[in-house]
Amino acid sequence: MLHNIRTILLRIENACKKCNRNPNEVRLLLATKTVTAERIRIALEAGCTLIGENKVQELREKYEELKAFSYDHHFIGHLQTNKIKDILKYGVSCIQSVDRLDLAQKLHQRLLSENRTMEILIQVNTSDEESKYGVHPDKAIELIQEAAQLETLKIGGLMTIGLFSAETEKVRRCFRILKKLQQRIESLHIPNVEMKELSMGMSSDLETAIEEGATIVRVGTAIFGQRQYPDSYYWNEKMG
Repeated sequence: MLHNIRTILLRIENACKKCNRNPNEVRLLLATKTVTAERIRIALEAGCTLIGENKVQELREKYEELKAFSYDHHFIGHLQTNKIKDILKYGVSCIQSVDRLDLAQKLHQRLLSENRTMEILIQVNTSDEESKYGVHPDKAIELIQEAAQLETLKIGGLMTIGLFSAETEKVRRCFRILKKLQQRIESLHIPNVEMKELSMGMSSDLETAIEEGATIVRVGTAIFGQRQYPDSYYWNEKMG
């Protein structure tokens, strides 16, 4: 596993060099779905500082074993509004998967009651697949303008799950949609909105994502190995 982490960091570094970016601009997020707290601990001890969970149940199960470590904890899966309370209990510093106003409003109400703020990313469906969550690119700016009025939410950027495809250019198109959207939003200068983060790219396509501007790449399989469940288990895709 430590060898795998070094390999991924080298891939990130090489991808950045290829497109004249500073490797310090790109953070590695360990996608730790179904990974035990013990294995996550090894990665944290090796110097990893950012992990992301997809399921509230796993967040809860691993929290006690990992709370002695200093790291950033993001939630990257589809979030149901009835799970908001749990998310706030277990040390999450950013929710990357806010994709609808109802979720933003309920999160805001809960944060108000706890006198807290939270960073969020807006999840955008750039692959135009019905099975994927995320706001449609054409509706993203409207959602951001509305969510930006909720003072407990600090909008820090955008997230997408690209097309699961071996065809690089089809995947690249998803990342370019997100980058262009980021640039449009920046030009609007919406109060309470920063567009510093683009969370996109995973084990198979992180180089393409970095070329197109990713600041966070979410890597699980290439570090922890193949998992025995389909992608829909991890990304909570809508059942057809």
